[in-house]
Amino acid sequence: MMISLQRSRLFLRSAFFLLFVLAPPLDIFRFDLTLGHFILFGYPWTLGLDPFLAGEAGVGAAIFNIFLRGFLPLAATVALVIGVSWKYGRLYCGWLCPHFSIVETINALMRRTIGKHSIWDREILPERSPDGSVVKPDGHYWWLTLAVAVALAFVWAVALLTYLLPPAEIYRNLWHASLTRNQGLFLIAATVVFSLDFTLARHLFCRFGCAVGLFQSLAWMANKKAMVVGFDRARGRACSDCDNACDNACPMRLNPRTIKRHMFTCTQCAQCVQACEQVQADNPHGALLQWVDNACALDKSDRDFGHRPAVPGRCFDAGGKLETRPVRFVARAASRTEKTP
Repeated sequence: MMISLQRSRLFLRSAFFLLFVLAPPLDIFRFDLTLGHFILFGYPWTLGLDPFLAGEAGVGAAIFNIFLRGFLPLAATVALVIGVSWKYGRLYCGWLCPHFSIVETINALMRRTIGKHSIWDREILPERSPDGSVVKPDGHYWWLTLAVAVALAFVWAVALLTYLLPPAEIYRNLWHASLTRNQGLFLIAATVVFSLDFTLARHLFCRFGCAVGLFQSLAWMANKKAMVVGFDRARGRACSDCDNACDNACPMRLNPRTIKRHMFTCTQCAQCVQACEQVQADNPHGALLQWVDNACALDKSDRDFGHRPAVPGRCFDAGGKLETRPVRFVARAASRTEKTP
């Protein structure tokens, strides 16, 4: 189940990364500095103040246009992000974010190069992964790791520039090596900054530097019953010999068995759940980690400062086998249909 889920996540992350890069040249979304307004699906998106500036409309019409074209879309976007985060946490980070896609890519290359997800990690990861594959660190991969980091940094730099200036002009100037001075300086500076971020500080950025991630985490922490990776404490002894497989699998280097407060930056990627399923494959009671929510989530969110919330005993009744959200939704819908006379 989790392997299929991870494939779906890989597909979504890859598709969204392509969308991030191609949105400006396809005129799906960008802000054109030369025109002074947004482009949305090929159409100009302005605040509609030109009639007011030309003296053809009153203050009331100008305020209405600002509310309709500016405040309302922004408020709807913020409400959507907070609403999803309130219930599911940093789902955007783990399933869509183009920066987190690079975090996981460089993590994998770092592990093959130095045996760790980051040069700042103290301990070497086990060579054998929960799925049985073996990764032996080889310093010869440093050139590949650095080359990929710089290449992805350059892609990011170009993409960001096309969000601000006409994409056709940028790509044409790149092809003919005729970038303007400002364009060239921007690409060089941005590539250097992103290269340093991807190689040295990508986890730090996700934890402390990303405003989108921070607001998602704050909304998630405010909801004690939000979806979280739960740990079946009643069977805690079953994971005593797993070599911290879930910790090692986490791209954010968190401990999935700890309380929610210590999982503030969890991206809901569920790689820890997959690792636990693989390690406990021969356990008749199944994995000890699952996604849980509502009352079942209180053991993670409220288990702090001496609190011991009353958690239902059915939280892990699925035998440790994770039921994905779509499966649950379909099952509930079918149940409601059967009860309809």
